[in-house]
Amino acid sequence: MYNQTHNDEHLLPKAYFTPYGVGLGHASRLIMIAQQLQNLGVDFRFSSSGEAVGYISMHGYDCISVPPVELAWSSDGSFSIQDSIAKIPYVFINLARQVNIEARNMLDYEPQIIVSDTRLSSLLSARLLGIPSLVILNQIKLLLSPRLRELKIARTYEKLNGEFLGIMWSLADKILVPDLPPPYTLAEHNIWDTNTVAGKLEYVGLTTPKIHISEEQINKVAQFLGLRRNKPIIFVHVSGPSNTRMPLIRAAIDACKVLQSDIQYVISEGNPKGDANPKKLCGSGWYYEWCPVRDEIFAMSNALVLRGGHAALSQAIQFGKPILTIPIENHGEQLGNSQKIAKIGTGIMLNAKRLNASQIANAINEVINDSQYQQKANHLKKLTEKLNGIENVVKIIWSYLK
Repeated sequence: MYNQTHNDEHLLPKAYFTPYGVGLGHASRLIMIAQQLQNLGVDFRFSSSGEAVGYISMHGYDCISVPPVELAWSSDGSFSIQDSIAKIPYVFINLARQVNIEARNMLDYEPQIIVSDTRLSSLLSARLLGIPSLVILNQIKLLLSPRLRELKIARTYEKLNGEFLGIMWSLADKILVPDLPPPYTLAEHNIWDTNTVAGKLEYVGLTTPKIHISEEQINKVAQFLGLRRNKPIIFVHVSGPSNTRMPLIRAAIDACKVLQSDIQYVISEGNPKGDANPKKLCGSGWYYEWCPVRDEIFAMSNALVLRGGHAALSQAIQFGKPILTIPIENHGEQLGNSQKIAKIGTGIMLNAKRLNASQIANAINEVINDSQYQQKANHLKKLTEKLNGIENVVKIIWSYLK
């Protein structure tokens, strides 16, 4: 059994953070939480896989690399069901390796609390060692593709799968949902109607940072890029697995070229290892491999083009921006998030399959010219101001460390 050491007054309280390594939203969320805990005198370590390891290290934190547990993506940027099934043995082998590595790390570090962001292996290790754990999670289930969900047997499987995963996620002491409470929960499709987690869910609010960008900061970036504030600015911010980005980026560039007389645009590839210096595109356009002024461009934009990831949509909501979502094909979570955005009325969702520049251009025109989208975005922004997700998570973690 794990030996609790937090009562030793000579030791700093310790937290161990384990974000999922695909995309950067999970790591980014835990970095913000760690920064606040650091101000409270908490010591911490990270472990992750993939791009997240470099991203965490780039922020100055030690991060132990573990074998990845990932699903498969096709070359056109869609979720590959067939390849993911073929990878199941590999996924289970790496999950077991992760549990073993994490258990050794925990025994060596002796944290008082494990904070997982969508990582099951660290919850299993924590339970084996008797260490309290929390999981930040907005995806209880693994959703099937819309095509498969038309079949009753597939929907039954999805329900059973969700209940089983709910049991696994419930290994944590609490499941902290980084989302708005019902009825505005973005990830309702992934969380609601799962009986095995009902007693452990706690809605903490959106966990994207409450960023306050001054007019001086915005004007400085606008001046650097030569963007005029009296002409619509569109920010195409792409995230997710690396091989899913380029198909959307190419289509978005073509769409913005069509609209270049009516809009100004900035495109971010979302590559943390990419060049932070922008390259000029046709018309009033710019291209970043990695955008160091993302928040300033979020703030000055009139509309955003996003995939459908929870973190990016949360930030868009907090900035009060209309959204055009283009979720990865067959990506159940992004599809569900995007459908909820369209249902609430703060944006439009396009289908990634057979997507063309004309569709994107028409959708951008609609979200910037129909005032209803901005009105709904303003309403949702006011709701988010009542809950500070990062601060709420910090308070919960601190309650285990005092």
